[in-house]
Amino acid sequence: MELSEIPVPALRNSEVLLKVDGVGLCGTDFHIYEGYANYNSDSSGRVIPLEECPQILGHEFCGTVVDKADDVTDLQVGDRVAVDQGLNCNSRSEPIHCEYCITGDSHQCADYQEQGLTGLQGALAEYIAVPALNAVRIEGDLPVEEAALTEPLGCVTHASEMALRTPARYQFKSERPINNILICGAGPAGLLFTQYLRNLIGFDGLIIITEPNEGRRNLAAAYGATVVDPCSADLVEAVNDLTHGEKIHYLIEAAGVAQLFEQIPGLLRKQGTILLYGHGHHGVDLGVINRIQFLEPTLIAPAGASGGFDSDRRPMTYRKSLTMLSNKKIDVTKLITHRYRSLEDVPRAFSADRFEKGYIKGVLVLEQ
Repeated sequence: MELSEIPVPALRNSEVLLKVDGVGLCGTDFHIYEGYANYNSDSSGRVIPLEECPQILGHEFCGTVVDKADDVTDLQVGDRVAVDQGLNCNSRSEPIHCEYCITGDSHQCADYQEQGLTGLQGALAEYIAVPALNAVRIEGDLPVEEAALTEPLGCVTHASEMALRTPARYQFKSERPINNILICGAGPAGLLFTQYLRNLIGFDGLIIITEPNEGRRNLAAAYGATVVDPCSADLVEAVNDLTHGEKIHYLIEAAGVAQLFEQIPGLLRKQGTILLYGHGHHGVDLGVINRIQFLEPTLIAPAGASGGFDSDRRPMTYRKSLTMLSNKKIDVTKLITHRYRSLEDVPRAFSADRFEKGYIKGVLVLEQ
């Protein structure tokens, strides 16, 4: 990782130029950096190595409008915005939308690209140009570091909504209701899922979180979860005890730890639901999935935060998430453990800092 001089992006029609204010450092960024994930591919689907095409990361971000194209009329210089980094038919102002954008699934747009993930410049830079339709105005005085986390909360929101609308044996408020939930990992995603389940869905049943880090377990418990330390207790035995042998109805894999798949057959109730949220899995043979398949689970694999559009054609999920942060339905302040005040400081997050016991979430804050 190195710091380089690049040109300030030239504006195209329907774009705004942002001075980057805040950038959340995501586990996906770390996976890309370590070589366990890469979402930049050519037209034939071949993954393009970083050595061949280095990437400017940073896909969780907010900024201030410093310039705009002449055809942008509903944003002004000085507006603070949170950004959907996904480029789709709507943000490109395509005259005919693909089937995915039409159905509110713009995260799977037929020509989908993401800034900071698929080779396009991300926000770990002083300036970035984005489609104006991808920028949602921040109302009020929401701090930069919180506004930057609109995207990860949007991902959790999208994943949860996808789970809610997917037919499954066990569902919330049905004749076979979900009585218990297991969240694997109390990183930023696991902690956001916990709050979303309690504060937005209103789930008052058993939420178990397995997490080896004591500080993260304590925070999960404060958010209303029952915590298990997998280093000091057998996870399968603990779950069986807590569920009185019923096992898990809804399992959220939010850790990106492939070894967990070896334990899932002992954790999940037959025909339970698995939400595959974590990325960067490695180190385990694919054969571990055989025993999981034997349980006939409902597998849900959401990606990103993009989705449908509001009446002003802006991303609905991002606006929902920004509102949750602004009205304090979701609290991210305790998740942010590390703040970086310059681009020069960011490499520390990718090396030493994120391995500290107290690390949960790092945010680059460039606000002047």
